[in-house]
Amino acid sequence: MSQFGMVIDVSKCIGCYACSIACENQNNLAPGEAFIHYETQELGEYPHVHRETVPLQCMHCTDAPCQQVCPTGATYTTADGLVMVETTKCIGCLYCMAACPYQVRVVNPETHEVRKCRFCHIESLQGKEPSSCVAACPTNCRVFGDLEDPESEISQYLKTHRAKRLKGDLTKAHLYYVR
Repeated sequence: MSQFGMVIDVSKCIGCYACSIACENQNNLAPGEAFIHYETQELGEYPHVHRETVPLQCMHCTDAPCQQVCPTGATYTTADGLVMVETTKCIGCLYCMAACPYQVRVVNPETHEVRKCRFCHIESLQGKEPSSCVAACPTNCRVFGDLEDPESEISQYLKTHRAKRLKGDLTKAHLYYVR
């Protein structure tokens, strides 16, 4: 069984927002509604200081806190490890938003439904990379694939780079970062 995940190599990210813009277009997001957010940090000590841009989105956690608090079952995990929202079941209680340690869910301003990154689920089911954010990145800082396939690009990347989850094993996220 596939378990989809992604690695973002922050050392390659230039903070151009191309991934977010592509995601917004792919998912027809309303103005101000974004599935990818950014955190900017200054690291180092003078005179060796550099700025790091960290793209944040749903981590597709194995033990998703957002799913655990959802009273209607609108938040669920697919067999391939993607955390999804069935908007017809969502009552807009916002418990999932409060429970998410990454604060990456958004409310659609028109429908008031809670939404989030879905790793472009249709493409994922077909074994393809999420076309919008991965393909749009000019520095190729994103790697998507099947974490269970030892020959996949993502598995090979994880073997050869020091990738870590943002909050350790707090949520067993399927999104890894290289810094």
